[in-house]
Amino acid sequence: MRIKKLRPDAVVPRYMTAGAAGLDLAAALDAPVVIEPGARVAISTGLAMAIPAGFEGQVRPRSGLAKNHGITLVNAPGTIDSDYSGPITVLLINLGREPVTIQHGHRIAQLVIAPVVQAELEEVDELEATERGAGGFGSTGR
Repeated sequence: MRIKKLRPDAVVPRYMTAGAAGLDLAAALDAPVVIEPGARVAISTGLAMAIPAGFEGQVRPRSGLAKNHGITLVNAPGTIDSDYSGPITVLLINLGREPVTIQHGHRIAQLVIAPVVQAELEEVDELEATERGAGGFGSTGR
């Protein structure tokens, strides 16, 4: 996968362990950003990338930030389509009780590259009956 630095100090993502599913994405900032409790911020990675056709980039929260600070993603998981080649920005939200400061180079999210299947849609008048039917939220019990 091709990665382009949009600023010289951007951190190229990497897998932190041999078995890691996600590449760590780091903040590319001119100054620290404080995320107040309940606030949302868009954090640049300073990168653009070319995701191969037939794949997507899934931007996911980092579990350590979530557990220790209440920092997660507004749109988890976020999707980067293969035909998007613009700047990669991560939308963070502070669900914790204290302000959190994000510094340049802090690992803020992870990126999982996954295959995509596009469905062929067929409009019909009726759908086949299933055992569950239209049972929705909570319909299968605990």
